[in-house]
Amino acid sequence: MTRGSQRDRDRERAATRTAKSGKNKDDGLTPEQRRERDAKALQEKAAKKAAAESGGKDAGNSNAKTKK
Repeated sequence: MTRGSQRDRDRERAATRTAKSGKNKDDGLTPEQRRERDAKALQEKAAKKAAAESGGKDAGNSNAKTKK
């Protein structure tokens, strides 16, 4: 098998993999719109994480910072 045909087969396999996964780089957004969308998603993620940390870890450790 020559290297050229192997490249072609690899490209075809990669194309089918990306088609199956549903990832599509062309989502119809401008770079600015994409940045805004991503920034909003990161803010929501950070808020969710902060809420989980404040409610989850400190709820059971009320004496964690006291000296004995």
